[in-house]
Amino acid sequence: MRRRILFASMAATALSPGTARAQKRVPHVVYLWLGAPGSDGSTGKGFRTGLAELGYQAGRNLKLDERYANGSEARLAELAASAIAAQPDLIVTTGTVVTSIVAKLTRTVPIVSVTGDPVGSGFIASLAHPGGNITGMAITTGPELAEKWLELLSEIAPSARRIAMLRNARNLNSAAQLLQMRAAEAHRAIGRTIDEFAVNEAADLPSILVAIRQAKPDAIVVDNEPFIQSKRADIVALGLLAISGSRDFTDAGLLASYGSSIFDVYRRISSYVDRILKGAKPAELPVQQPTTYELVVNLKTAKALRLTIPPSILARADEVIE
Repeated sequence: MRRRILFASMAATALSPGTARAQKRVPHVVYLWLGAPGSDGSTGKGFRTGLAELGYQAGRNLKLDERYANGSEARLAELAASAIAAQPDLIVTTGTVVTSIVAKLTRTVPIVSVTGDPVGSGFIASLAHPGGNITGMAITTGPELAEKWLELLSEIAPSARRIAMLRNARNLNSAAQLLQMRAAEAHRAIGRTIDEFAVNEAADLPSILVAIRQAKPDAIVVDNEPFIQSKRADIVALGLLAISGSRDFTDAGLLASYGSSIFDVYRRISSYVDRILKGAKPAELPVQQPTTYELVVNLKTAKALRLTIPPSILARADEVIE
């Protein structure tokens, strides 16, 4: 009798829903952003959309640990270190600066990154064969994209001669873009100059914006690096003719943007998360480049700046904000 009771008890325990749930481990993914919560715009939206499309639901079949550093690289390093100590299945790094910080802390935890130039930054061996614990997407196809921004400026404001570039000093990709733009202008020989305004630390941004306002450039090119992007409201408040590589800026009130779709890029990296969680190795997953580029123009801003956008640009625009 006691043996029947014992076997029945064991069977009940084995079939217990609570026990079954305990045996099924929920994967742990860490998402790191240098800015404040809510400042990741299309980045966060695209990533969460991609996860949902693949059937992942945070709190149900995925532990999504979102960590925001409020603009502090020191704080980001602390968040990254504590995340690595928790031994997550992988870490999603948003941008060159974030990837650089995390890459220095671990060579074993898989990293899914989005950066401008992962090969030039030393994160991977090649796009086709990353070779380490990092894979993901390269958000631009090279510094040549910056020439497109100059072409837009030439069409919208042909008389603009003094151009400012606001960039993150630690972003190697934007440094290459600056060199490319200066080389292009030297070749054109039309007397247009490009002045650099580089942010070394997050705390420097307010004084850099004051310096730009005092310099009174004819136009400004804005680096779409994630930290700079997270401060888009402050940059829009300058009230200058400005072009960037991310539509998040144009949605916030900048005049125009041309670049890869940030939403699409981060929606696509969710597939890397899915494949790694299913056993794929980052070293064997080729880094992809964007396939969707978009030109967005804000006519409300054009009106405020008393500018007329040429019909040729409006005809090419993927979206016009009115």
